[in-house]
Amino acid sequence: MQPNLGPGEDFQLLLERQVREMQSKAAALNEAISAAGATVRTRDGAVTVTLAPNGALTNLELGHRACELGPARLTKAIMGAVRDAQRQTARAVADSFATINGDGESTDMVRSFLPPDPPPDGDFAAPESAAEPERTPPPAPPRPPAPPSAPRRRPPADDHLDDESNPW
Repeated sequence: MQPNLGPGEDFQLLLERQVREMQSKAAALNEAISAAGATVRTRDGAVTVTLAPNGALTNLELGHRACELGPARLTKAIMGAVRDAQRQTARAVADSFATINGDGESTDMVRSFLPPDPPPDGDFAAPESAAEPERTPPPAPPRPPAPPSAPRRRPPADDHLDDESNPW
């Protein structure tokens, strides 16, 4: 395969130009990915999370409403906000990659790793229904250990008629 040389260009100049282009793309991609973190706040303002471009949680803020949610709903709100921020961060990284490299197999591969969208009812800090939550019964108390069984005795030596069915 012949390289695509311009008039008066030699192979070394072509390689140097390609190296400069690749370095420029790498720098642009690095800059774009560095800015790809996300901050997400729940609708009610109870939870705010910030993620770095690699998906690491860098900040978690609980608003005044967080205490009103209770442990289960607060946990659900935090996890929902983190998942939303992870989706935003992953999309920003994939979009940055596509902007620098264009659409192609490598961009399709990067996009194949994007997290799925949430279900339509994904309001993670929404009030719970008025129904009573299911309660699990407390565990049964442990049973006392069974008394030891009586030791087995050997049959008398003169009982040799039953030797075939009883090895004792």
